Amino acid sequence: MQVLITGGTGFVGAHLVRRLLDTGHRVISLDKNPGLFDDELRSKGATLLTGSVTDPNDVDRAMAGCELVYHLASPFGDILQPDAAYWDIEVNGTRNVLEAAARHGVRRVVHCSTQGVHGIITDPPGDEDSPIAPRDYYCYSKAEGEKVSREFMARGMDIVIVRPTSVYGPGDTRGWLKLYRMVASGWFLMIGNGKTLNHPVYVENLVDLFELCGNNPAAKGRVYLGGDEEPVTLNDLVREVGSAVGSNVRIIRFPSYRVALLAATVVEVVFKGLRVRPPVFRRRLSWFKTNRAFRIDRAKAELGYKPRVRLSEGLARTAYWYRKAGYLGAASHVAAWVT
Repeated sequence: MQVLITGGTGFVGAHLVRRLLDTGHRVISLDKNPGLFDDELRSKGATLLTGSVTDPNDVDRAMAGCELVYHLASPFGDILQPDAAYWDIEVNGTRNVLEAAARHGVRRVVHCSTQGVHGIITDPPGDEDSPIAPRDYYCYSKAEGEKVSREFMARGMDIVIVRPTSVYGPGDTRGWLKLYRMVASGWFLMIGNGKTLNHPVYVENLVDLFELCGNNPAAKGRVYLGGDEEPVTLNDLVREVGSAVGSNVRIIRFPSYRVALLAATVVEVVFKGLRVRPPVFRRRLSWFKTNRAFRIDRAKAELGYKPRVRLSEGLARTAYWYRKAGYLGAASHVAAWVT
């Protein structure tokens, strides 16, 4: 079967490309940026096209002959994008993908959204029916992209929506790498009591779910949260990462999120006064207070999803890859996490 993956050279996309190639599929990736594993993926037989989902011609060219589409393209990253960039990819880009899929008679589209469309879970654990309450423009654009998918579902198109939780694993060079570096330094600055819940998902577990969503007839028209078995408190997560990197990490507590937010506001004002783009403090600080904890019962019951890699193993595999790739070595300063 020929499969198109938008964003296929990214962190999650590359793992999915590799899995589909290993199981005998022909895979085309459409991505405007090169990735860490491009040479490997090409050597395995993937076709890597340079282009953007914001360009209907690029999408149409990549879609020809494909039976299944995984729409993973996203501007998510450490660098804050203008609102228009999120809208162009998550909303207009999603429409371009679905219109092309309809023209080419694609059997199914699996649309990757995010847990962030639910905002803060005030009475954890949440599920797929928890309120849609995004707290930043990226998550808002993801929620609007889901609305586009539902427009096409209403026309009879076979679409599945997946909302991954916090994805980590080999190849991630964004937020989780910063967490690892800080823990490896031997100390971690925790804002608040550390009891906020985080819901990780190891990347290969998420790829398992994507495969099920691509192939199982029961998934048509459904929404699935993709996470590991259990959420974890930030305190426990930091200690688990410490075990993975061999660090007896000391957690240093900053007493109040409000005080930290005030300090971040002062820094932002100073940076703006210097006519320098301020660091992304607020988005980093939100990690310490945003409860993300979900049930994954729907995917387990309807698709047979079962996360195979437990947290301790996934964290250890990730630490090994960071060290082997040269990302995790000397201790890092606290600024690596909060900037």
